[in-house]
Amino acid sequence: MSLKGKKVAVLIENFYEDMEVWVPVYRLKEEGATVTLIGPKMDTYLSKHNYPAKAELGITEARSADFDAVLIPGGYAPDHMRRSPSMVAFVRAMDKEGKIVAAICHAGWMLASANIIKGRRLTGFYSIKDDLVNAGALYEDSEVVQDKNLITSRTPSDLPAFCRTIIAALSK
Repeated sequence: MSLKGKKVAVLIENFYEDMEVWVPVYRLKEEGATVTLIGPKMDTYLSKHNYPAKAELGITEARSADFDAVLIPGGYAPDHMRRSPSMVAFVRAMDKEGKIVAAICHAGWMLASANIIKGRRLTGFYSIKDDLVNAGALYEDSEVVQDKNLITSRTPSDLPAFCRTIIAALSK
């Protein structure tokens, strides 16, 4: 499958889960997609293990019209991301436009803050299940759940299924 011409935004913030950024980034690049790291501003953000990720765009410069998908990693980064109204608005716009919104682990917090999960099937890290259900989601404990344009997974061990599902969705 070639993703040549497809553009994917990957949101980053401090305390992101290393594998939940870098495994999808390199898998998507391997398939030919253009991947752009987007942070609250153009800066360097550190993972939970102090691995740096340099934002190529600040969120105020990012336009949903320029991307085919957005990927939101977990770790503690989503709790920081959702404090940025611009980051939340970007996720909401991507969903409203029917573009792929992929979230893993604690990234469900961003989906809840964007108010896009009511009545939708999804999964996430078990500790945020109550948050997701209280926001109206139909929680499933599965390695990957796809509900139209929304693709979610639970943990780094789900990354193979998560990446396969994102690549398949982008290939359509």
